[in-house]
Parts: sequence; structure tokens; C-alpha cells
Amino acid sequence: MDVTIKVSVGFSVSENSLEDALAEYDEINVSGLLREIIDKAIACDEISCKVVEGPDSLEALDALKGGG
Repeated sequence: MDVTIKVSVGFSVSENSLEDALAEYDEINVSGLLREIIDKAIACDEISCKVVEGPDSLEALDALKGGG
């Protein structure tokens, strides 16, 4: 039997850590990074992640800090 689980997760991360994590995964967005982490941890059939607040990409992070 397949089970669907929906969660809401909020976290803080330093700018440098976020940039390093996104660069390590070939600059994918935060949603994609979370999908990769969850899939590696528990091998899901389908993973849906959505950033509802905060930057979801390096471009969005740059815009947030005034560099874009």
C-alpha cells in the first residue's frame, strides 16, 4: 500500500551554506535540492517540494541581497 505524507518544514540557513549546497547539486533550486535529499534518504516514488517563502534559487538569493 502506498502512503502519501504532506509536511510543512521551515528552516534557516546561512547564505554561504545555501550557495555551497546549490552549487554542489549543479545550481538546482531549493525545491530540487530538498527532493534530492529526501529521495536519497528514503527512496520515494514521487516527491513534490515547493518553496512558499524565501529564495528558491541562486538568482533569487542574489536579488534578495540586492545583487540582481
